[in-house]
Amino acid sequence: MTNEIYQLLAIIIYMVGMVWIGWYAYKRTSNLTDYMLGGRGLGPAVTALSAGAADMSGWLLMGLPGAIFVSGLAEAWIAVGLTVGAYLNYVLVAPRLRVFTQVSKDSITIPSYLENRLKDKSRLLRIASGSIILIFFTFYVSSGMVAGGKFFFSSFGLNYHLGLLIVSGVVIFYTLFGGFLAVSYTDVVQGLIMFIALILVPIVGVFFTGGLSETAMSIREVNPQMMNLVSGGSFLGVLSAIAWGLGYFGQPHIIVRFMAITSVKEVKSARRIGIGWMLLCIIGAIATALIGIAYYQQTNGKLADPETVFIVLGQIFFHPFIAGIMLAAILAAIMSTISSQLIVTSSALIEDLYKAVIKTDASDKRYVFLGRMAVLIVSIFAMALAWPNNESILKIVSFAWAGFGASFGPVILLSLYWRKITAAGALWGMITGAITVLIWGNIKLLTDTLYEIIPGFLICWIVTYVVSLATYRQNAEMDKEFTEAIEVLNNER
Repeated sequence: MTNEIYQLLAIIIYMVGMVWIGWYAYKRTSNLTDYMLGGRGLGPAVTALSAGAADMSGWLLMGLPGAIFVSGLAEAWIAVGLTVGAYLNYVLVAPRLRVFTQVSKDSITIPSYLENRLKDKSRLLRIASGSIILIFFTFYVSSGMVAGGKFFFSSFGLNYHLGLLIVSGVVIFYTLFGGFLAVSYTDVVQGLIMFIALILVPIVGVFFTGGLSETAMSIREVNPQMMNLVSGGSFLGVLSAIAWGLGYFGQPHIIVRFMAITSVKEVKSARRIGIGWMLLCIIGAIATALIGIAYYQQTNGKLADPETVFIVLGQIFFHPFIAGIMLAAILAAIMSTISSQLIVTSSALIEDLYKAVIKTDASDKRYVFLGRMAVLIVSIFAMALAWPNNESILKIVSFAWAGFGASFGPVILLSLYWRKITAAGALWGMITGAITVLIWGNIKLLTDTLYEIIPGFLICWIVTYVVSLATYRQNAEMDKEFTEAIEVLNNER
C-alpha cells in the first residue's frame, strides 16, 4: 500500500465520522432553537472545544508555523494577543451574554439580541447587523472552500474543483441536517484531532533533532535572533499583532457558543478547558516551527513552502496512516470554521432578515426547514465564488476579522455593561466601525503602520457612546431587564 493510499484512508475515515455526527445531531434537532443554538444545552467541554476549533482554522496549523519558520518567535505576538483576547472573552462576555440573551426574549442570534436588548422598534439594527453577517460570512465561507480545494490539490494532486466539491459536500451535509449541534459536536472531534497532532509533531520531532539543547543550538546557527520575541519588531507592529485579540468580542461564530452553554456556572469550566486547549495548541504550533528550523538546518534541506512545515514534518516523522491523521487535522481546522460560519449565516438569513422583513407566524418545523434551505443557498453561492480559484477572495479574510471585531465588539461590550446604550448608538457605532476598517484596510500606507482593528474598534466605541448619550431616554422595560439579568448573573455564579 502506497503512502498516499494510507493517508487517503485516514481522510476517508475522518470524513465518514463527520457525516455520522451530522446524522446523529439531526435525530436530536426538533425546533428552531435546537437548530440554531443547540437548545442552550452545551456542556463546558463542548462549548470550549467548539469555540476553539471554530476560531483557529488553518492559521493554527499552517499560517502560524510558517511565519515562525521564516522569521522566528517575533511572529508569535499575534498568538499572544489572541490568547489574551480569548481569555478576556470568556471573562467579560461569556457569562453576561448567556444571561442577557435569555432575559432579552430568549434571543438566539446576535442581531436579535441587540434588537431585543435595545428595544429597537424600527428593526434597522437587526437588519443591518444581520446583513453584515450575511455578506461577510458568505465570502468567509467561500475562502474556506478555496482552502479545502487547495488542500486536496496540494496533498493528493486531486483536481481543485473535485477537492472543493468533497469538502463542501461533507460540510454542507452535516451542517444542513444537524444544525448547531452537528457543528458543535464535529468541532469537538476536530479540536481534539488538531490538539493531538500539534502535540505529537514537536514531541516526536525533538528526538529527531537530538534533544532540546541540540535543537536550540541548531536554531541559533540559522539565526541567533530566531529565539528573540522582539527581534526586528517595531512598537506599532507588536501593538498591531496583540490587537488581534480585540476581534474576539465581535466574532458571531465564536460568541454564539456562549449563548448556547447550559448555564453561567459552566462558563468557568469552559474557560479553563478552552484556554488550556488554546495554549497547548499554540505552543505546539510554535514548537513545530522551531523543530522544523532545526531539522532543516541539520539535514541541509530546504522547505519550498514554509506554511507546509507541519505537513512535511508529519510525513517525515510518522507512518503514512498517522501522517494522514495530521492531514485530517488541517482539514478539520478548515471545515470547523466553514461549518460554524455557515450556521451563523443561516441564522442571520432566516432569524434576522426573513423574520424581520416578512412577518409570519410559521411553525418551528417550517423555520427549521427554511434554516436548512438557507445553509444550502449560502453554500451554493459561496461555492460559486470559490469555483474560479480566485485568490482575491482570500483577501477578504485579512480584514473580515477586524471588520467583525470593530463593528460588533464595542457594541456587544457596552450592551452588557452599560444601561444607557441606545439602538441609535449601536447602529451608528457598528456602521462607522465597519466603514473605518473597510477604508483603513484598503490603504497600504495605513495597514503597514497599524492594524485596522485598532482605529475601527476605537471609533465604534466612541460613536456608540456619544450617540447613545445624545439619544438616551429612560426606558422602564430596558432598565428592568438589565437589573434582572444582573440579579440572575449574581445568583447563578
